[in-house]
Amino acid sequence: MNQLILIVDDNPTNLKLAGDLLEIEGLNVQRVEDAEKALYLVYKFHPDLILMDVALPGMDGLTLTRILKADPATMNIIIVALTAFAMNGDKEKATSAGCDGYITKPINSRKFSGEVIEFLKNTIRNENFDC
Repeated sequence: MNQLILIVDDNPTNLKLAGDLLEIEGLNVQRVEDAEKALYLVYKFHPDLILMDVALPGMDGLTLTRILKADPATMNIIIVALTAFAMNGDKEKATSAGCDGYITKPINSRKFSGEVIEFLKNTIRNENFDC
């Protein structure tokens, strides 16, 4: 798999763990700690999938998701909320903002990579379907 995953999380421990788990699987990962830097990297590298923390300093992850989903150049990037918010209605808020999926933190290190790979497989199928 040669796809690029951008992880956006302001917690260095979460950022390292998520990135390391995906890199062990041979995935290409970029890490960033805030939405403003993420926005720059999205346009520079055009990742295939973004793991987006919802609670970020400055611009939050749902605001960045809305911006990316509103832009024709980035609207097809798969965005998965990666968040500690697991209360009733939080998943719906993420979906309403444009998130294509939802993974709660703390992440399950045994299942995490598989969940992300499934999102990537779905993007490949969708791209092939559009041909």
